[in-house]
Amino acid sequence: MKKKTPAVRPESESSAPAADGRIRLNKYLATNGIASRRKADQLITAGEVMIDGEIVTELGTQVDPAKQRVEVDGVILRPEGERHRYYLLNKPSGVVCTSDPKEARPRAIDLITDRKKGRIYTVGRLDEETVGLVILTNDGEFANRISHPRYGVTKTYKVLVAGPIEPSVLAKLKKGVRLSDFKAHFSHVRVLKNTDRQSALLLGLNEGRNREIRRVFARLKLPVRDLRRVRIGELSDRGLKVGNWRPLTRDEVKGLLANADVSAERPARRSGGARPTRRGRSGRPAATRR
Repeated sequence: MKKKTPAVRPESESSAPAADGRIRLNKYLATNGIASRRKADQLITAGEVMIDGEIVTELGTQVDPAKQRVEVDGVILRPEGERHRYYLLNKPSGVVCTSDPKEARPRAIDLITDRKKGRIYTVGRLDEETVGLVILTNDGEFANRISHPRYGVTKTYKVLVAGPIEPSVLAKLKKGVRLSDFKAHFSHVRVLKNTDRQSALLLGLNEGRNREIRRVFARLKLPVRDLRRVRIGELSDRGLKVGNWRPLTRDEVKGLLANADVSAERPARRSGGARPTRRGRSGRPAATRR
């Protein structure tokens, strides 16, 4: 019986880097933790990937990571061999979490003044008026692990509201609050202060949606006077003034990833009647803002 000769890929379809440093685009996406090569091909043909600001749809496209900018859903990928960078920023109000170079408002990435930062982006988002902790990095796989709902790294928020927190309101917060399109659940609820004039709470979210906390308190008819993210996993805003930043230590990065691994092992909590997690066009979780 004659043996079948394995098919040989044309040189143009090889995934190995070319002599001039170019590499197939789908492999580059996979290397950055965006998706498998097959899924990356789907993203490319769907027009979700940009090179130097231009949408690319042709399979087999090659890119030079050292000279060209590759972007997926607003996330700029790091060049091959570039050192991973991790920063913790206490974002002020009025600053936006976007990498769009055309954005006229102050951007979180511009507050990181490290000359070696390269092309970084925020892990998740806080809305413009919300103050608090934001992680910035050029490590796509790390960003996915920290922000993906499957891993459920807890983000803790301190909320200052007008008026008292009645027992019935506290019970609703602990049970979950039904909004128009989903039911909001908090991993923990703690009252710090409760007076007739104003009250303060700590709320934990493992998975968040656009302006979720503000929408919850609007539903409960408690105006939010101040909202800030004070913890991401084990990271705290203690000692980090608003507007300041610092690099994450190696142990802190490892701790966040370990936290994500433990969270991924827990059974996913399903909200009654809630819609599936909203994702960006690339299949990654959509940016979450509070």
